[in-house]
Amino acid sequence: MKNDDIRSTIIKATMELIEGSDGDINNITARKITDKCGVALGLINYHFGSKENLIAECCRQIISEMLNGLGPDKIDYQADDGLSDRERLILYARQTFDYLYSNPSIVKISILSDLKNYKDGGNSALTQKGFQMALRGDIPKKQKKYIAFSLASIMQAAFLAGENSGLLTGYDLKSKKQRDRFISDTVTMLMNGIHEG
Repeated sequence: MKNDDIRSTIIKATMELIEGSDGDINNITARKITDKCGVALGLINYHFGSKENLIAECCRQIISEMLNGLGPDKIDYQADDGLSDRERLILYARQTFDYLYSNPSIVKISILSDLKNYKDGGNSALTQKGFQMALRGDIPKKQKKYIAFSLASIMQAAFLAGENSGLLTGYDLKSKKQRDRFISDTVTMLMNGIHEG
């Protein structure tokens, strides 16, 4: 097998294990990964440096695919879509939040990995950049960054709170209707006083 094929095989096997892990990467051992994909144990370190790097890479790829599809189905994200910045940001954030709750194991690993080692190309940073893309009006760049950072952080904290999120937020985030309301209220609060151009 070629190096790229081996790398892809390892990633695919690891993604399958992640999806069945319920967010607990401690149960995903290097031995389980290599047994699943039929490669030598040393190839994980050779290609990724460590099991943790491999798992973070898998989660980054999965979530990056979702982030690339964020927003309305348009080739040109700057094209007029008839939405206000608030409406567009709510749309993007709802899609993101739905993804979080549809893929809890992968997302939990990704968020916790980003919190340990925040990088500009990490999923948290990419999410924030996606949210900034929703803000096209006459809002200063610094405020766009603040709104995007705040929204992503609030969503991540609410998601990581799990069963306690209702106690902390007042919303039952397992309910799609309540999640949508939470996003609308949060975006409105963050954008209060921001005037679109």
